[in-house]
Amino acid sequence: MLKSRAILALTILSLSMPLAASTVITPAAITPSEVHFDAAHAARYAVRARLGADVGAMRAFRPGYRFWRHVFMMRDGAIAFGSATDGRLLATFPVKGDWMRQARWSDPALARVLDGQRLAPKLNERREQVAQLLEQAAGPVLHNALRGDALLMNVPAYGAFLGEWAAIYERFGVPGEVGLAQVILESGLSATRRSKADAVGFCQWQRKNWKRLRYFSTIEIDERNQTTQAPYCAAYLSILATKYGSFIPALSEHNAGGTNVGRALVTGERLGGVDVRARYLMGSDLARVLRQLPGRAYEPVYRSYGPRSYLYAEMVFGNTANVTELLASTPQTPIYAMRTSREVSIAEVVERTGLAADQVRRFNPAMVNRVPARGTLYLPMQVDDFGADTAFWRRPPDPSYMAALNDFVRLAPGVDRWDDPAFAAVLTEFKRRFHDTNTEEGMVMETVLAYAMDQAYASSRRALLAEYRGDEKVRSLIERGLLERDAGRQAPQRPRTPTF
Repeated sequence: MLKSRAILALTILSLSMPLAASTVITPAAITPSEVHFDAAHAARYAVRARLGADVGAMRAFRPGYRFWRHVFMMRDGAIAFGSATDGRLLATFPVKGDWMRQARWSDPALARVLDGQRLAPKLNERREQVAQLLEQAAGPVLHNALRGDALLMNVPAYGAFLGEWAAIYERFGVPGEVGLAQVILESGLSATRRSKADAVGFCQWQRKNWKRLRYFSTIEIDERNQTTQAPYCAAYLSILATKYGSFIPALSEHNAGGTNVGRALVTGERLGGVDVRARYLMGSDLARVLRQLPGRAYEPVYRSYGPRSYLYAEMVFGNTANVTELLASTPQTPIYAMRTSREVSIAEVVERTGLAADQVRRFNPAMVNRVPARGTLYLPMQVDDFGADTAFWRRPPDPSYMAALNDFVRLAPGVDRWDDPAFAAVLTEFKRRFHDTNTEEGMVMETVLAYAMDQAYASSRRALLAEYRGDEKVRSLIERGLLERDAGRQAPQRPRTPTF
């Protein structure tokens, strides 16, 4: 527990460090006895440098991103309004109720903004009306329906596991608060959440993707357990962040898909973005604006890139504060993992541990009556008779694994480069290196690299992005769209903020 809290403390400290997007870390020569410490430290420093540059980009392009921490930590049933300049909460209004009398003003200086106003009867129109009134007094605003129920209902059962899950993410080169902030959005920490698109559990990967991942895995993966999902979700996010050189487009790919993110990068490059962060954020902003215009003339630019895709990364970064807050306020519980060599029934677990059946299922949501042979059993203590200890996050990392991870996270980024089949040889070599570490986390990285390569080289994404980059119609639409966007900014009209 102390180790997990220390990791998050380092995270908070790192966010205050001014790190340039072009930061390059070159470790000094090291002796064999120093390999473990320096590889682990160097990998963490590289990742924190990446995160620091991402936070800087958020502050520059999306300064209101902190607003989303309120949206996902307050009970449903109200509309929150916040500052798009600094993310502070301004006020909340009930979805059903009298906005004149039942408003809750977080900024008392704004409490008289609605005095003498006749508010629109329809909710959406009223939201836009109030937003305009607030903007006259407080500057640009964001507003969204509160979405805290999904998280708050799961905190009593699973909030105590955040430290362990954060340590898992950190082992794969993903800041724990970033990985878990994404989980807050996707599932509210739940293992049982299901989407209409058949996405399941913790990270909301589609079942077909888990099926494909199992094809490459040498162990049993039951994605209905959060602690089973976490390493694979962390490894994939680490791979994407290394590919892009940033967590911002990496997170967005989860929601928008790699082709849409690639198009946004191409658009942002044409808009003059100087690095991957600026290109993505500028390209995504233009896609959002063009999508809001009447008609579908600009559809070749924005395609299926929707409002939630535009907001996804800033919602994740806004929720990192909630992860830190929950960790500080919730007593943490250890999670141990045992790889079973035989079938283990819940009755046997109850008898051997003294835990209630409901408590066993809290650690193992997928468990109905038993854990199959070669499955993984999670408990608050290690019981050797149930299987070998596979809780890699509870022990120091293997030096060879950290050396491989350190080299991996420092690979030069670039979508064109990574999606080129010629780059497969580089990733194949890293698969071998991770395999040769003979560690649990190395096995996960090997498996997820195979999955990522399959996704990249078996898809049409590379061809679609090349077509988009070379399409003169798209280029013309971008230029025309810029003019229309800039003209629209002169009018007394604001873009609507969608509800999620």
